[in-house]
Amino acid sequence: MEKLLRFILENIVDHPEDIKIQTKESEYGYNLIEFEVNPEDMGRIIGKGGKIISSIRKIIKIKAMKLGKRVNINLLEPEA
Repeated sequence: MEKLLRFILENIVDHPEDIKIQTKESEYGYNLIEFEVNPEDMGRIIGKGGKIISSIRKIIKIKAMKLGKRVNINLLEPEA
């Protein structure tokens, strides 16, 4: 799923070299995928009304369901 997320993000952002993705196992039995992008790309990832990030989450969750897994995806805010 990490490869799929990276592929999607690299084709949206202007700074693909700044993408950072971490996958963790949650205590509740699902995978937690957290990712960061360049601050200049935040608007592109979120999209108008959050439509882009919502679509990314849906795609990753569909892939997870096909693999029999549960997943949560979080976009981390860039550190100041």
